[in-house]
Amino acid sequence: MSSLKEIRTRITSVKTTRQVTSAMKMVSAAKLKKAQDAILKIRPYANKMHQIVTNISSDIDENRDSVYTCLREPEKILIVLISSNRGLCGGFNLNISKKAIERVLMKYNMQYQLGDVDFLCIGKMGEKQVKIHDMKVAGSYNELLDTLNFDNVF
Repeated sequence: MSSLKEIRTRITSVKTTRQVTSAMKMVSAAKLKKAQDAILKIRPYANKMHQIVTNISSDIDENRDSVYTCLREPEKILIVLISSNRGLCGGFNLNISKKAIERVLMKYNMQYQLGDVDFLCIGKMGEKQVKIHDMKVAGSYNELLDTLNFDNVF
């Protein structure tokens, strides 16, 4: 049977754990709210992009030979790699970087051998992976999403 002192110590330990858990819950709620707000801010961009793509695709006549619709071998490749600035998102950063690098090596290997493949990295983690694989980074925008608002775009 446990002594009174052990029981009191256990009660104190449980209370401390409850306080830590409560604090973590509040921090998580704040981070979730921030993420939800960021999604709502980006929604107008997504809607505008959808509208632009719809307008462009409706204007293209499939029967005409066009610079935009003909198939050709690309000479220079620019891969836009979007990742986070920090970890804390499971395997997302590593998986998205691996897929992009794999795509370059499988589909654009000839251009890669000629040095005609560049990466435009949005986020520090993707840039880090590209540099680990000794691939060219044409540009890096690590703080882009921190100050994103509609006025900065147009």
